[in-house]
Amino acid sequence: MSSRFGMAGGIPERRVRPIWDAVDSRQFKSALKLSTSLLSKYPNSPYAIALKALILERMGKVEEALSVCLTAKERLYSDKLVFIDDLTLSTLQIVFQRLGHLDFATSCYEYACGKFPNNVDLMMGLFNCYVREYSYVKQQQTAIKMYKTVVEERFLLWAVCSIQLQVSCGNGEEKLLLLAEGLLKKHVVSHSLHEPEALLVYISVLEQQAKYGAALELLSGKMGSLLVIEVDKLYIQGRLLARSCDYVAAAEIFKKVMEICPDDWENFLNFLGCLLEDDSRWCNGMLSDQIHRPRFVDCKLSHLADEVFDTRVSIASDFVETLQTNATSDSLRCPYLAKLEIERRKHLYGTGDTVNLKEALLKYFCRFGHLACFATDVEMFFQVLSPDERTQLLTKFIESCEPPHTAQLKVLGKSITIFKIRELIGTMFRLPVNKLERAVKFMAELYCQNLSLSKDLDPQENMPGEDLLSLASNVLVQLFWRTRLLGYLLEAVMVLEYGLTIRRYSWQYKVLLVHLYSHLSALPLAYEWYKTLEIKNIMLETVSHHILPQMLISPLWVDSSDILKDYLKFMDDHFKESADLTFLAYRHRNYSKAVEFVEFKERLQHSHQYWMARIEAPILQLKQKADNIDEEECVLENMNSGIQLIDYSSEERCKALTFNEDMQSRPWWTPSSDKNYLLGPFEEDSIKTRENLLQQQQTTEREVRARIIIQIRALVPRLIYLSIQSASSSLKETLEANDSIFDDNMSLKMKSLLECYARSLGLAFNDAVKEITSIANGQKSLEVSCSSIIDWMNFAVFVGAWKLSSREPSSPDGDSWRPGSLHIVDNFLKKFIIEKLKAMKPLTEFPGNDLLILVQMVTEPLAWHSLVIQSCIRASYPSGKRKKKSGPTTDLLTSPLFQAIQGSIESLRGTLEELTKFMQDQINASDDEILDKLFAPFQRKGCSEGPGQIIHILEDLASGSSEEEHGDRIARALHSWSSIDCLRKILVGQRKVLTEFELICESKLKLLQTLKLQM
Repeated sequence: MSSRFGMAGGIPERRVRPIWDAVDSRQFKSALKLSTSLLSKYPNSPYAIALKALILERMGKVEEALSVCLTAKERLYSDKLVFIDDLTLSTLQIVFQRLGHLDFATSCYEYACGKFPNNVDLMMGLFNCYVREYSYVKQQQTAIKMYKTVVEERFLLWAVCSIQLQVSCGNGEEKLLLLAEGLLKKHVVSHSLHEPEALLVYISVLEQQAKYGAALELLSGKMGSLLVIEVDKLYIQGRLLARSCDYVAAAEIFKKVMEICPDDWENFLNFLGCLLEDDSRWCNGMLSDQIHRPRFVDCKLSHLADEVFDTRVSIASDFVETLQTNATSDSLRCPYLAKLEIERRKHLYGTGDTVNLKEALLKYFCRFGHLACFATDVEMFFQVLSPDERTQLLTKFIESCEPPHTAQLKVLGKSITIFKIRELIGTMFRLPVNKLERAVKFMAELYCQNLSLSKDLDPQENMPGEDLLSLASNVLVQLFWRTRLLGYLLEAVMVLEYGLTIRRYSWQYKVLLVHLYSHLSALPLAYEWYKTLEIKNIMLETVSHHILPQMLISPLWVDSSDILKDYLKFMDDHFKESADLTFLAYRHRNYSKAVEFVEFKERLQHSHQYWMARIEAPILQLKQKADNIDEEECVLENMNSGIQLIDYSSEERCKALTFNEDMQSRPWWTPSSDKNYLLGPFEEDSIKTRENLLQQQQTTEREVRARIIIQIRALVPRLIYLSIQSASSSLKETLEANDSIFDDNMSLKMKSLLECYARSLGLAFNDAVKEITSIANGQKSLEVSCSSIIDWMNFAVFVGAWKLSSREPSSPDGDSWRPGSLHIVDNFLKKFIIEKLKAMKPLTEFPGNDLLILVQMVTEPLAWHSLVIQSCIRASYPSGKRKKKSGPTTDLLTSPLFQAIQGSIESLRGTLEELTKFMQDQINASDDEILDKLFAPFQRKGCSEGPGQIIHILEDLASGSSEEEHGDRIARALHSWSSIDCLRKILVGQRKVLTEFELICESKLKLLQTLKLQM
């Protein structure tokens, strides 16, 4: 039943071609005219109708397109129709998919396949539909039908891949793999295999069942010749042998791979691991995580006898020496790194001598010390040395540096490496302040001396010595941490801005500036530099953590919304395109890629950052509309009253969360978004080496906390909705004797959610309520982190709203909560907001994130509390009228609840007025006076201590730069740079944040004034 020659959907192709040409050239009006003409001649043709639907969809006429498409579907189902081809169905599929009704397209294909059961083209279309729906069982069934119809290898492999996906991504049991193996085995007996990918799929099915012997037999048989790249075949063979614990044979295989590819570091680790009978690389999933590659190599050694260990290590050493001797290029690092790894294993086993390891490290430095990757290469080898040994080795590194006549680039590279090693081993954290100042001064001078090397480089090329400014900035940040002199932090910013003036493509500078400006509360500048990173595609998933957390709690709602929209758009587009890529992989017989695409999609769908964005996007909308309860309810209605987010709070679902953020690109002082060392006092013991930092960020504490935050935040929209209903109900109970609209069932549901919320806070519900009461009454204080304070404040608001209409018998705290629940919430909110406000200092003098915490206190708990008040007042008018006509009744005006509402309004007004006054004082402060104060440390020329020394060095370079020395581009850039402009930008950025926050507070004050007048 496929399309006949020269026909398209049963219509001559010459009549259809002009329509498609018009669509392809985006001349939709012309296409629609031609389509209407075609329909007049073929009124009953489903294809002609589908074409019109496609054109209408492209024109944005969604409802009309859907209606026309459904008409085509009905005609397709007509008994009179004797001709159905894939072209008609695929056109319908395109339109239904774009309209979000893929199930209709699937039903069309199911009908066609039922009517023409042996049509492979139609079955392939149906398979495609199931791929888009991720219906793995139906994929398998359809593929097997196709295989039985034409007995083609590809359809069998489609079925096998579908079975694998049922096991890895669906709910299928592992015994299904036996079915996949049986299908393949039967096919091999009768037809063998003819494609390399088919062999790889067969091996993967056996490997998933731990049938390594059978897989090896398959690989070494006739079908093994399908793999024409010898290295790939050897690697698979070695992996299978290692997993079957045949370490001797596996080591020999990996040895052959090393002889072919002597610079393959991963393969050397495989070779050494098998030689030492270490299964840690195969049993702990290290090789499966391609996003977070391990920085340190784990190993098991204690199970080997001393003699066996020594013999095996000797074999490895002899082989590495052979590799070094046979090395054909000076750029091969693996044979020399291999020597270091052998010495490290010997040391870990207890038979090694650190002298040998230090000698090997020194040789490696002499050979590769000029490379930018050197510090990363040797990071794990420094781990096994004591602090004194590290210092001694660093001294030898310095002594071994080449004399001045050596190539300047190599000398510069080794000098930079020395600084990186100092940072790596923690030397910088133990130096006194005066030595740190000398070190950073030397970095700046070295940068200036070598800037001429970049004279003829393209702006997009990496500059020699570029890392020096990053290193200098890190030291200046440390000096600020230790001395609390703001000048050092400002100088760190200016150093990076200086570097970006010369070359605007340095992503390292930009990332550091994003975090420095965030710490200085100059978020507009942080966001501007983040945008210049031009983060696209999958990097939105791995890099957005640099800016997203602080923006979500900032008053910059428009920018925050843009970040969320861009991120969610990419993710949603990827999920749509993933099915296309998967089916494309099937069609091109790249079966392993088909499975990989689906597994990657599953990982992204369980991404922590994706879930957080999905939750925070509607919460941001709720914050923006909180001053108008009617608009707030419209936002809640669009998210099904908050119900659609409840699933994210499931503890079982949260266990499946994946963490894809590249945390290693963050600065040392903020290894995660919820950790910032600069906010606390300097403690040398708490952070000595980068090694400690990396170990901290690898712990699961961050992930545990992230799961708790997801569970809490997912409850917020639903609790806001229920709080509004509860508040309204409480007034109706006061006004009327009949039952409340907030029935017992709703009250129980709200309490159930509050109990889940309390558990996430770490307490039982009643204990958490008592805690709030004690704190509100001044009987105790709450010792939690700033982010947890917001969670507690939100919880207090929701509990207060629930208590207004709860009919539960009085609990131990019941007398104090009802009817005075609003008063308790007022005290609780005011206590934390005023305490935080009193601790606030001018942003230009005391940087930190207290301002953003204040912003979040106002835009979340205080805003939610104002919604409760709005709901109460709206419900106080007769007949549910929302606009003031007759006003509340006399009885209501004298009721305790109404008086409590009046008290809440006055309490919130007083708090907001204090906040507004604080911000106005900062906004109205003299710019000139602030700039003079900030710039004072940088005007002391000739000083040998304190902030300003680095800027003077860089300014001298800028003033003395010439085209002959640095080239036209760099000279012009240096002449345009101004340190005072950097400070002025910071001031403007801080003022914008304060102004936006002031506008939010003023908007809420106007709301409260309106509510007061309504009462």
